[in-house]
Amino acid sequence: MYMVTLIAPPSSGFLKPNLVKNLCNAWGASKYVFLANEEAAEFLIPVMPKDQWSMWTKFQNLKIDLVIQEDNSRKKSILLADMDSTMIEQECIDELASEIGIGEEVKFITAKAMNGELNFEEALIERVSLLNGLHTKIIDKVLKERITYMPGASTLLATMKENGCYTALVSGGFTVFSDKVSAYLGFDENHANVLLTSKNKLTGKVQKPILGKKAKVEQLKHIARKLNQSTRQVIAVGDGANDLDMLSEAGTGVALHAKPSVAEQCDIRINFGDLTSLLFIQGFYKESFII
Repeated sequence: MYMVTLIAPPSSGFLKPNLVKNLCNAWGASKYVFLANEEAAEFLIPVMPKDQWSMWTKFQNLKIDLVIQEDNSRKKSILLADMDSTMIEQECIDELASEIGIGEEVKFITAKAMNGELNFEEALIERVSLLNGLHTKIIDKVLKERITYMPGASTLLATMKENGCYTALVSGGFTVFSDKVSAYLGFDENHANVLLTSKNKLTGKVQKPILGKKAKVEQLKHIARKLNQSTRQVIAVGDGANDLDMLSEAGTGVALHAKPSVAEQCDIRINFGDLTSLLFIQGFYKESFII
């Protein structure tokens, strides 16, 4: 059996009952339930529909996300999350660069790396080199003035932890940011790259080995083994090319507001919902969310 989940942006009212009913009828489902009024609904179907992606496109045009997955074991016991543009709304290295007037140059490289057009590790080394000499106090300034949390982040973490889930932040960014983000949201552990410093200034170098695409998968497997869990019990979320292997390895991999070249390689894509969409696709009712 397969579970179909429809998710609209919070408070949009886009997901009308007639839309859900019509899709139910088209795919031979007998009944549906709303997980949140006019925001999220789900129903079971016996087989994967042949017109899955054409129907997905139709609902995208209505600003509604459509997810189809196997119904068994939807609720996961481990959450692995990317940080930049996933748990927070920014790319930290771009914000640091903006503070010293090279924001556009660094953003250009970041975008290409996240789209998979550049090798992640090489692009990271290049971008960090441009920050040589930056005073570490700028990091605190960026944290305070430029970093904001992705909508739904706190609710996702609180709800999953309330339900016994183990949570890990696994970032290709930097520990000076991930430590703060992880502590604020309540992650059980976090992993990221280390910016090297000397006399309170960045040296323009990052500690090796770099936490990149392969390292994210290694962390996923390591955490699952540590908890005596299968990787199928992991729900992972990310947005960049360096997240693809992690998303593929997880039992449920979610591309959240991802770059087009990344999203097209993922079966579960959230383009309009916020991070609470990860709760809906696991079957949580909104009334059970920990706000």
